[in-house]
Amino acid sequence: MILPQSTDTIVAIATASGVASISIVRLSGTQALSIALRIAQKEHFTPRYATLSSIYTQIHDLIDQAIVIYFQAPLSFTGEDIVEFQCHGGLVIATEIVQTALHYGARLAQAGEFSKRAFLNGKMDLTKAEAIAKLIETKSLDGAKILAKQLKGDLKNFIDESRAMLLGAIAYSEVMIDYGNEDIPSDIIENLHTKLNALSDKIETILEASHRRKGLIEGFKVAIIGKPNVGKSSLLNALLSYERAIVSDIAGTTRDTIEESITIGTHIVRLVDTAGIREARDSIEKIGIGRSIGSLQEADIVIALFDGSQKLDDEDEKIIALLERLEDTHLIVAINKCDLPQRLEIQKLHAFLPLLVSAKGDFGSLNAKLLEILDTIGSDEELMLISARQINAVTQAKIEIDNAQEPLQNEALEFFSYHLQNAVTHISSISHPYNSQEILDTMFGEFCLGK
Repeated sequence: MILPQSTDTIVAIATASGVASISIVRLSGTQALSIALRIAQKEHFTPRYATLSSIYTQIHDLIDQAIVIYFQAPLSFTGEDIVEFQCHGGLVIATEIVQTALHYGARLAQAGEFSKRAFLNGKMDLTKAEAIAKLIETKSLDGAKILAKQLKGDLKNFIDESRAMLLGAIAYSEVMIDYGNEDIPSDIIENLHTKLNALSDKIETILEASHRRKGLIEGFKVAIIGKPNVGKSSLLNALLSYERAIVSDIAGTTRDTIEESITIGTHIVRLVDTAGIREARDSIEKIGIGRSIGSLQEADIVIALFDGSQKLDDEDEKIIALLERLEDTHLIVAINKCDLPQRLEIQKLHAFLPLLVSAKGDFGSLNAKLLEILDTIGSDEELMLISARQINAVTQAKIEIDNAQEPLQNEALEFFSYHLQNAVTHISSISHPYNSQEILDTMFGEFCLGK
């Protein structure tokens, strides 16, 4: 349902602050056109035509010459009248336009209010609104492609298809409840089980892909771990191409996590150089080691370094035990110092397919492996949920769908309908709220009960 337009008109600078060639000031609301006409001292603007115009303050001082574009409701981003001023860049001119618009009756827009009005006026659903917000923040080209698919409506289509299937199942259930004295055909029960199982499996796949690929939006976290003095800081410096971390032969030089961001291929990666994992010698080192283990558990990719010039010791064995407990984490194991005589029992690491590297040579093979993993994660074509809100809603929907299976098998249709209605409510919250009237529409539309 399209809601009435807001009675007030909002204004804001739509471009990032800083020095640029162009700044955009946007007006939206019932008075957008009249305010723009007063600022430009004109009698009319033709919708969707770019007009070069002088623009003035309320005391008729010239501000700038700008491109003015009028988007007439409802054919605009917000569904309201919108006017955009494309002025010369910088904060001063754009701020002067905003102040003039405020004088003529506009108010300053709140954060996200243009997109909120677009949603309230039926110009976009919540999936597109969230995609717009994340598109600004995305850390990779692959992330931008995923968000573009959401803007195009891929997630909305999945939600709509799932809603339609669930509403159809509820409609069948409600009709069968009304005819409770008759036996329910077994093929209907079997068909509903099949459809619900397929939807549950599809949701599970989407959830797994979303957790696995969240780094495409936020940036992948790569933790470098190992016992002290195996070359973790040297690897960090090599990947960053500058001396960020102190490199020393003294074990335990890095006593806290060091985090930096770099671009690898088309991906933004947050590199974390951790304190060497060993028995702590003092309270400060103990805190650093605790943070190292925390980084290991939070990382999307873990790079574990071992010293090829030394035999495996108890500290190495503890790290191997940590690696063996990792789940849903990509792992690269590398044996450093391969330019020195080798004493490490490499067969104990064969299961991890270790790479041989040297800080005095380069980490080229490790960098290539890292890029390969990042590209593999980014190449997945599965739908992706982009926020905790979306993930929670779909998770709860799956729980309700799974909980509906047993009452369906037992022909306890009231409980079956109850769980599916909850599932519809949860999954609908991703795009647009669920209205119980939809069940009646489905029932009457499919079953023609009045005939």
